[in-house]
Amino acid sequence: MKVYRTDEIRNVVLLGHGGSGKTSLVEAMAYVSGATNRMGKVADKNTISDFDKEEQKRGFSLSTTLTPIEWEKAKINVLDTPGYFDFVGEVEEAVSAADAAVIVVSGKAGVEVGTEKAWALCDKYDLPRMVYVTEMDVDDASFRQVVQDLTNKFGKVIAPHFQPIRENEKLVGYVNVIKNAGRRYTGLGQREECEIPDYCKPNLEMYREKLLEAVAEISDEYMERYFAGDEFSVEEIRSAMRTEVMEGSIVPVAMGSNIQAQGVANLLSDIVRFFPSPDWRECAGINRKTNEIYEANYDFARAKSAYVFKTMVDPFIGKYSFIKVCSGVLKGDDTLYNADTDTDEKLGKIYTMFGNKPVEVSELFAGDIGAIAKLTATRTGDTLSTKTTPVLYGKTEYSKPYTYMKYVTKNKGDEDKVSQALQKMMAEDVTLKVVNDSENRQALLYGIGDQHLEIAVSKLLDRYKCEVTLETPKVAFRETIRKQSDVDSKYKKQSGGHGQYGHVKMRFAPSGDLETPYEFDEEVVGGAVPKNYFPAVEKGLQESVVKGPLAGYPVVGVKATLYDGSYHPVDSSEMAFKTATIQAFKKGFMEASPVLLEPIVSVKVTVPDEYTGDVMGDLNKRRGRVLGMTPVGAGNQIVEADVPMTGLFGYCTTLRSMTGGRGTYEYTFARYEQAPSEVQDAEIAKRAAEE
Repeated sequence: MKVYRTDEIRNVVLLGHGGSGKTSLVEAMAYVSGATNRMGKVADKNTISDFDKEEQKRGFSLSTTLTPIEWEKAKINVLDTPGYFDFVGEVEEAVSAADAAVIVVSGKAGVEVGTEKAWALCDKYDLPRMVYVTEMDVDDASFRQVVQDLTNKFGKVIAPHFQPIRENEKLVGYVNVIKNAGRRYTGLGQREECEIPDYCKPNLEMYREKLLEAVAEISDEYMERYFAGDEFSVEEIRSAMRTEVMEGSIVPVAMGSNIQAQGVANLLSDIVRFFPSPDWRECAGINRKTNEIYEANYDFARAKSAYVFKTMVDPFIGKYSFIKVCSGVLKGDDTLYNADTDTDEKLGKIYTMFGNKPVEVSELFAGDIGAIAKLTATRTGDTLSTKTTPVLYGKTEYSKPYTYMKYVTKNKGDEDKVSQALQKMMAEDVTLKVVNDSENRQALLYGIGDQHLEIAVSKLLDRYKCEVTLETPKVAFRETIRKQSDVDSKYKKQSGGHGQYGHVKMRFAPSGDLETPYEFDEEVVGGAVPKNYFPAVEKGLQESVVKGPLAGYPVVGVKATLYDGSYHPVDSSEMAFKTATIQAFKKGFMEASPVLLEPIVSVKVTVPDEYTGDVMGDLNKRRGRVLGMTPVGAGNQIVEADVPMTGLFGYCTTLRSMTGGRGTYEYTFARYEQAPSEVQDAEIAKRAAEE
């Protein structure tokens, strides 16, 4: 592939609801541009983007892929993202590297939750955007309805500049609103001029009026001409649209059929015409040497630097670090410095990726997107730069995973193999996380949702031949006491030679501090228990609080006081006093009104206004206490509540089904509270069954 200068590059992310047609749009783009000589289909499992076995099995995208398309002397780096919410980390990676977005909407399904989320992401990253309506060849598709719904949802910025010509419920051509001219399709991706049918004219007038009104707002001169009834030339309209698209004050709407490759050539031309090249956007980091701001701004004349926005780890083709060049021109023989890990990385060859096929390139200009193979010390979010100008760019913000399950390795001895495989998967997927919960002796796998975890387990088996099962995790309960107790414990053993003798009298009471397991105090008078045995008594306490007598959970908030006892000059030992203390603790704990404490988390649920009642009702069912609501704009509310940790299992799925996928939540640990008696009884019974 030839080398492109910064001003010839367009970095475009495809966003939209799952199943809206992003992957098939990439196929059509590649075919129309001549990059491929046939179009793959998702159903046939032969698309450029969905090359992973798991994607082919399920029929939808799981990760972001890069497909460079050459069109009208420009290179369009197309980033195809998953539409399902569990893979939002992949979308966030792509959006951080893009300079503009095409929001794909199905002409049949219309505006969906994924469309709203895509729009919100573009707002967050300040991306110019266009809407592309797919499936216009389907019987019940309605372009007019989609435009109406988009306008109702997102306002007057929506400006259709193509209109379908349909006959017998089939897409046969289109009207170019800018040129005010009709085109009829003659073959796959081919077209010729035609008359505009009468039935198209009412909508055409409306769309054209809207477009010209938007163009007129570009300047006072244009406004005067518009009111005077002057016609704008096609070039004037396009020039004004480019300015307004880049400012975000207009969002053009195009349409077509991916399967018939209709409307795709127009979309590619629009991307080149209306979308900015990378040097239009600002890009700044910190120079580690001078601690000053380094303004890279995708200037190819500055020192080399690049940001690693994604990592691909494939068992067959190896590890590839996807980079966006922030300044300078990267060449294959460069050695760059990783300021995050303080290591030098020799690049070797540099590539652009065509799906999962690496295509070697001699150099990458600032603003271009490419990949480097086998960087050993470089991870997603790292910056590569020169040693003389070491730069650090801000890391992308990713959604935090809150859904978790316990995972159990199926075959004994596979633990290391599973651990290594999960490390590779976490390098690739920033929203997948493994936590070793030593306290409850369990390994936890965190993800964005239940489907995310299920697919991770499936990938483990498929890619790395590691089998694990997901189970409901143990909750980190605690045990404590509510009253006081006084116990006398003697450990005596005689069996030839030295015997064992330890005798302690101890009081147990609540310490009032639920942060620390125990407090130890001694009030022994007259050497009833010699001082040199005090550490042994404390060791007995240390061992006892690890696994409480009630249900086997760690103990907190106990004050233990040794006030008396006795010893034997020959038979007493540290071991004997430790054992006597362990016995005393068990007895004293169970006599001091023991209770189970459960972890309480502070939950923030962000939902549209109309769902707040349902959400609060559901939180109450989960034994939650709703604390209040805060409006956060755009018709959303944050519902705050304290909920027991046990009440959050399966919450992600419930919240999504309750709010049509619009609700999100986050939580932080708040405190421990006494568990209700039914919860306590169930845990004690569970422990008894395990034993």
